[in-house]
Amino acid sequence: MAGYIARMRLITVKMPEIYVEGLDELVKIGRYSSRSEVIRVAVRDLLKKELWIVETGST
Repeated sequence: MAGYIARMRLITVKMPEIYVEGLDELVKIGRYSSRSEVIRVAVRDLLKKELWIVETGST
């Protein structure tokens, strides 16, 4: 997936206030530039773990 530039699509997501507060804190401390970036990174990492598993050859 490295180097792949995706066309962005707008979606609406409902989530608990505590999650939104966490997103805002990550942006506030400068770890991410926006809520959207935090969510994109989280979704990407979940998909990598759950769907895009690459065989490493380990036994």
